[in-house]
Amino acid sequence: MKTLGIVLALVAVAGFVNAEPFMIRSFQPAGSLTFNAMSNATSYRVEWASSPAGPWTNFSGGAAGLNAITATGEGVVTAAVPLTAAALICYRAVADIANYLVVDLSGGPTASSYPVSYLTNVPAGGWTDEYKTTKMVFRQIPAGTFVMGSPADELGRDSDEIQHQVTLTQPFCMGVFKVTQRQWEQVMGTWPSYFTNASYRDARPVELVRYNDIRGATAGAGWPASNNVDATSFMGTLRARTGRGFDLPTESQWEYAGRAGTATALNSGYNLTNTSSDAHMAQVGRYWYNGGSSGLNHQNDNTSVGTAKVGSYLPNQWGLYDMHGNVWEECLDWYGTYPGTASDPNGATTGLYRVLRGGSWGAKAYDCRVAHRASGDPRDTGIISGFRVALPPG
Repeated sequence: MKTLGIVLALVAVAGFVNAEPFMIRSFQPAGSLTFNAMSNATSYRVEWASSPAGPWTNFSGGAAGLNAITATGEGVVTAAVPLTAAALICYRAVADIANYLVVDLSGGPTASSYPVSYLTNVPAGGWTDEYKTTKMVFRQIPAGTFVMGSPADELGRDSDEIQHQVTLTQPFCMGVFKVTQRQWEQVMGTWPSYFTNASYRDARPVELVRYNDIRGATAGAGWPASNNVDATSFMGTLRARTGRGFDLPTESQWEYAGRAGTATALNSGYNLTNTSSDAHMAQVGRYWYNGGSSGLNHQNDNTSVGTAKVGSYLPNQWGLYDMHGNVWEECLDWYGTYPGTASDPNGATTGLYRVLRGGSWGAKAYDCRVAHRASGDPRDTGIISGFRVALPPG
């Protein structure tokens, strides 16, 4: 009798950003199968067949545990597999790959590290408040090509939204929610925002933070020549405590993720019928005409005015919330003229203002369109601007 282990590697769904190679490393005569674990796999199962062409079969009986091998992070996984009298046995390991990355901020501003974990799907009960306050959740966004900008007939269009084809050659991660006041406090230890009511502030988006607070005013001001950030900035602290290269999204990453495959003014698949007050805009985000107008001079009120609790409106097709309205979102890029057809663009090389996207609670409907561009001085703060964290490829 001769038993042979065939080196195969299959994954259940598309691989996550920064996934390590997955392979069966060896099959030992004693019947143990070893393979490299991927940092983003949530579990594995081992299947067998008498031919590499299949059909593949799950294990049963005393070996049923091979159908649910819990992932413990990177490293070598060893699984005992039964030997049979077959002349040839082929084994394969199938990984359940995470679509979501979760950072646990609950250790607070004095923590030495923030644990990182993975989820294959949205939890059964949905995104509870912990994912908006003491945890931070990211969605994997696939690589792809899209048309950036807006068509000439889009209602409310500005002249700087010239359509052009952009290709993002690698997947990346995007925050499911804007960064909230509690998340900022968990990292930085401060509560800088205008909306201060302690009963409602935790899951409201943080504002009154500037680009230079988020990335830093020295090393962090160097984009796109460098992706370095100041050690004491939000991104510097988050990077140090997770070992991951978190950053703001580029403008093209932001619009690609915001559109989620749509080509309309709103990522719900609708165009505007009115540049000021629009019923379709009211479905996808907080803006001037569905609570925003009452935010001025009401900083101690609940979330029915001013900023809304993140995740209060419809998400886009990739499960990202508040890509329209609530607070403007800082992007990495200097504000400048679009380059035309491009792959992985990083924006203008120099400038005075950084790009802002998405609109805010103080904006009218046309400002909240997915193609709309605004700009802000990286040294300035405002009660209508915040940010969302991304995890670049690499």
